[in-house]
Amino acid sequence: MTIHNVAPTHTPPVLAAQAVMKSYGPTQALAGVSLAVAAGESVAIMGASGSGKTTLLHVLAGIITPDAGSVTFQSIAGPLRVNEMSEKERSRLRRESFGFVFQQGLLLPELTVVENVALPLMIAGYPRREAEGRALHWLHALGLAGLEARRIGEVSGGQAQRVAIARAQVTGATVIFADEPTGALDSSTGEEVMAALLDSTVSQGHTLVVVTHDETVAARCSRTIRMRDGQLEADAARAQHPAGAQFLGTGWEQQR
Repeated sequence: MTIHNVAPTHTPPVLAAQAVMKSYGPTQALAGVSLAVAAGESVAIMGASGSGKTTLLHVLAGIITPDAGSVTFQSIAGPLRVNEMSEKERSRLRRESFGFVFQQGLLLPELTVVENVALPLMIAGYPRREAEGRALHWLHALGLAGLEARRIGEVSGGQAQRVAIARAQVTGATVIFADEPTGALDSSTGEEVMAALLDSTVSQGHTLVVVTHDETVAARCSRTIRMRDGQLEADAARAQHPAGAQFLGTGWEQQR
């Protein structure tokens, strides 16, 4: 099993949380969490339901703002304090610099496969032809050539998740957040989807942060964070191994 990790050690972290706190009424979801994620790292966040792992992912991604503490993203232009951004600024950050893959994909069934992938670019103002051209590039790279005109209901669960991965990557996002990306798949299909997700992110020098209950998914990542009661219970990095061949331009089977 290849553990993907191409994270450099001499650069500032691409994401950093400092003493982050978040409560929902009387329930404290995050109780002073601090962590740093390096560019090119693959981080699995694990924990029981209610441990705060999804809240942590949402805070890091700028989906929600913490009640206290800070989140910093190292952009090309310099560090950005995510928690101090307006909703409009955070929406732009999520649209341009972050990508998202969720358990059910959250794809639009009325659109075709290529339209689903091209949608973030079209929202950003790209002409339809250019947006769909970029979408086709990612679909081909992920082994989905020939499925471009199908609706989401006409592809398998594994194929739909690879469509979601293509959509997350099409804007050139440097950080991909995945929330239980294999949770609705059988073990074999989940393994393929996780391989595609890792090879299309960290093998390109990008960063992956994934929430999962699956130990086999976590074992594929270079680092596992375990949460309990809104706090980090454990933070373990694995020995670094070569990331393997570059992903883009390689073929992927389409059986699933």
